[in-house]
Amino acid sequence: MELNDILKAGVKNSASDIHLKVGLPPILRVDGKLVPLKVPQPLRPEDVKAMCAQIFANEEQRDRFERNREVDCSYSVPGLGRFRVNVFLQRSTVGIAIRVIPIGVLSFEGLHLPKVIEKVAMETRGLILCTGTTGSGKSTTLATIVEYINHHRSCHIIMIEDPIEFLLRDRKSIINQREIGADTSTFAGALKSALRQDPDVILVGEMRDLETIETAIMAAETGHLVLSTLHTLDAAETINRIIGVFPPYQHKQVRIQLGSILKGVISQRLVPRVDGAGRVPAVEVLINTARVREYIEDKDKTRKIRDAIGQGYTTYGMQTFDQSLMSLYKDKLISLEEALRQASNPDDLALRVRGISSTSDLKWDEFDKDEDPPKS
Repeated sequence: MELNDILKAGVKNSASDIHLKVGLPPILRVDGKLVPLKVPQPLRPEDVKAMCAQIFANEEQRDRFERNREVDCSYSVPGLGRFRVNVFLQRSTVGIAIRVIPIGVLSFEGLHLPKVIEKVAMETRGLILCTGTTGSGKSTTLATIVEYINHHRSCHIIMIEDPIEFLLRDRKSIINQREIGADTSTFAGALKSALRQDPDVILVGEMRDLETIETAIMAAETGHLVLSTLHTLDAAETINRIIGVFPPYQHKQVRIQLGSILKGVISQRLVPRVDGAGRVPAVEVLINTARVREYIEDKDKTRKIRDAIGQGYTTYGMQTFDQSLMSLYKDKLISLEEALRQASNPDDLALRVRGISSTSDLKWDEFDKDEDPPKS
């Protein structure tokens, strides 16, 4: 079976990922579940090697794979779409993991993202983070934010990605997209270089190390809007993860810096829809209010951030994961069973669904006052 035929089958079946391994048929990830593709025979070593050769666009990528035994790259099929690819070795045979990149950048409404993210996207300086596990839609959300800026502001946007996923056209803004490996060597190096390229907005695909995080904070402090991702589950963990990267003697200073520059944290998880038509994001949104800033700066109060998010629903448009799940359930997008399975506090959510309040809980009091998400 040809590589492009497998990719066509993946796109046709709405797969988010495709796995190619010797001895198995191609495996599709559809709505979070692994599904084998029906093919006459399992993939042979020569099949996967041939696909690997087809994916590599140039000698440099082949050399990197030979040196490092793994490589990230992108692959395009005219008329079908773009794909993010990781080629690696396992048990001395080649394995390929492919992420399907949706065609076109969706709107906030089309992605079922909270309205308040539009307001966050219009910030002119500071740090905006999108967090979640691998495959939770972080890159799609960030691309949507960039496209929103592109349609509403005249500015210079630099995107540093590994690899480039969404190809964005210049509209009101100028967009330069740089790919690790092809256009630059490292996130940290490209980010430092970006500061000399007259940027207004800088997107860093991932804050992977101390140097990148340090430079991103400096860029946000010097008047740029910086967008990036972290593999963290929620806002409070995101704050702790960033601070924990630095040596202990810098923690107090980093807390003050973060409290000053952070504009918002968008954390998301993909939840299966009740109608079986794909998945929908449950989204926690943190807006950096004066109270949240106090909680960031004081390590003993950081654990209170989740309460601040819940209580800021009506006034600031913030929401916890459980509030997001409740909204999705009320809108009949997800089942009660799925909402409870994904909830941070399933017992509390179950009580709320039944209209029972176990205690005076300010974060739910604010939510219950306004069943529709607040407009920003």
